[in-house]
Amino acid sequence: MFDLVYPEDIAPVVPAPDSASAGDRLAGKVLPAAEWFPVIEDTGLVTGRATRAYCHSGAKVLHPVVHLHIIDRAGRLYLQKRSMKKDIQPGKWDTAVGGHVDYGESIVEALYREAEEELGMTMFNPVRIVSYVFESDREREMVNVFAAVGNFSPVPDKDEIDEGRFWEMQDIEESLGKSVFTPNFEGEFVKIKDRLTALL
Repeated sequence: MFDLVYPEDIAPVVPAPDSASAGDRLAGKVLPAAEWFPVIEDTGLVTGRATRAYCHSGAKVLHPVVHLHIIDRAGRLYLQKRSMKKDIQPGKWDTAVGGHVDYGESIVEALYREAEEELGMTMFNPVRIVSYVFESDREREMVNVFAAVGNFSPVPDKDEIDEGRFWEMQDIEESLGKSVFTPNFEGEFVKIKDRLTALL
């Protein structure tokens, strides 16, 4: 499985702080108000740490995220509708669980944390599907895709998600290209649909 390899000491800040901002940090300690993500090579080697704002600034530093596809025993796929408060793709349907890996976490730790935060799910057995690089005009992510099959009853966090429901695979296919889903979900679904249905 793809995983992250952290350095023995805390990784350097990316971009390196200049003298004007150095006073905002004490001996390399992170600012408590910032969210920090690992900056990685495509092998999983962690070479730095950067704030969420910097990772989404167009700097295109590679940072890891997790996706979890939830499939019920009838072969339906659970999707979440992104909150209208989101700064990226508000109101679009998306992967059941998706989120960033925080600095210091492993891929699987982030997957379970995000599943609990977004859908209240803690009891599932994730199957790794694929890892790939996704790039938009704002960011560059190493997407680590997992799936879980079972009789789940997700409870969406209303701060993050407007709603969630199970979709028939055919209904998803008929809605592709109609601005119903996020572009990231559409590309990923086409890439892994056969692998998802093979789990049933």
